[in-house]
Amino acid sequence: MAGRAQPSGPAACGGGAPGLLPLLLLLLSAAAIIPRGDGQNLVTEDVTVVEGDVATISCRVKNSDDSVIQLLNPNRQTIYFRDFRPLKDSRFQLVNFSNSELRVSLTNVSISDEGRYFCQLYTDPPQEIYTTITVLVPPRNLVIDIQKEVAVEGEEIELNCTAMASRPATTIRWFKGNKELTGKSEVEQWSDMYTVTSQLVLKVGREDDGVPVICLVDHPAVKDLQTQRYLEVMYKPQVRVSQNYPVQGLTREGEPLELTCAAFGKPQPTDMRWLRVDDEMPQHVVVSGSNLLISNLNKTDNGTYRCEASNAVGKSHADYMLFVYDPPTTIPPPTTTTTTTTTIPTTITDSRAGEEGAIRSVDHAVVGGVVAVVVFAMLCLLIVLGRYFARHKGTYFTHEAKGADDAADADTAIINAEGGQNNSEEKKEYFI
Repeated sequence: MAGRAQPSGPAACGGGAPGLLPLLLLLLSAAAIIPRGDGQNLVTEDVTVVEGDVATISCRVKNSDDSVIQLLNPNRQTIYFRDFRPLKDSRFQLVNFSNSELRVSLTNVSISDEGRYFCQLYTDPPQEIYTTITVLVPPRNLVIDIQKEVAVEGEEIELNCTAMASRPATTIRWFKGNKELTGKSEVEQWSDMYTVTSQLVLKVGREDDGVPVICLVDHPAVKDLQTQRYLEVMYKPQVRVSQNYPVQGLTREGEPLELTCAAFGKPQPTDMRWLRVDDEMPQHVVVSGSNLLISNLNKTDNGTYRCEASNAVGKSHADYMLFVYDPPTTIPPPTTTTTTTTTIPTTITDSRAGEEGAIRSVDHAVVGGVVAVVVFAMLCLLIVLGRYFARHKGTYFTHEAKGADDAADADTAIINAEGGQNNSEEKKEYFI
């Protein structure tokens, strides 16, 4: 066959096992004399495989002319010559052999199998091409180490995630819940393996309690490799005071008041108490556990009432400002027909806004009463003036001639009047 080297020497004399020794000599001589070519008639692909999996090597001929195909390992030992396997490694198995292809599988791949594998074609001139097997090693262990198993709100804790013995080096990503965080990574190389450690510094709050911190690995040999630790955060109580009665209403004198205190923390608060800020608690106030009850409010109860709760972490409180309003009053209807303004109190809670709303309602009622009184007074004044003018239509004043009072009779009076007849025309009437 063209391009095939012929055996010589002892092999030609037929020494050794019949047919085996000539074949081995043929392989050795061929490997020795075939130079590295450009493999223009050979086709192969690089192989990337995860450690422990199966790698498949394929040597294909574009235009087959029945030339011999063989496969060599990185040490240039013949794995397969045509369909014969001289190398005694059972992990290599023939998958397909023909004049145009030699396909071989390698099971249970390890790091030592990584390297260049040569496809040779005995043509004239001989051809050679190589394929590279790359072995990926996923991390063998992924561990999160946390500085403190139980943290207190506001503290900074340190977490370390280690991915051991991988190839190539892994990339570590951090997540707190669904939020990605940034860590600091260090890489150590041991022989052909890499160990990566990523450090995350995290300041924790009460909202982080029970939230998972996830260490996720990005590596071509593995998908969705991750580990997680749940944060345990202790925090001081959160206190809230609510008004049970009156429900969203004004706190009026003579009516009852009931308050409830609720506290949540980790650990759960064990000590809860009521007190009055800047004053003593009234004697008629009844405290039962988390409840505070005043059965009959009066204005001496005005002030700030505080609920305090504490646990091993600390103490917190919530305040309730009490303002007692006057009891509701009823205004008698007016005796005359007037326009009145009725003010309906607005239902508000006992807070600063409630106090201002109540004061505004009282102001409106006072203004309405004053307006009604003014209107009534004006109506009364108009009635009195009308009656007065009706009874006094006019007043007449007559100025008689001077001297008429001393006359003995009428004729004499006329004669003695000042100015005589001429002055009689000056008599005038005045209307008031």
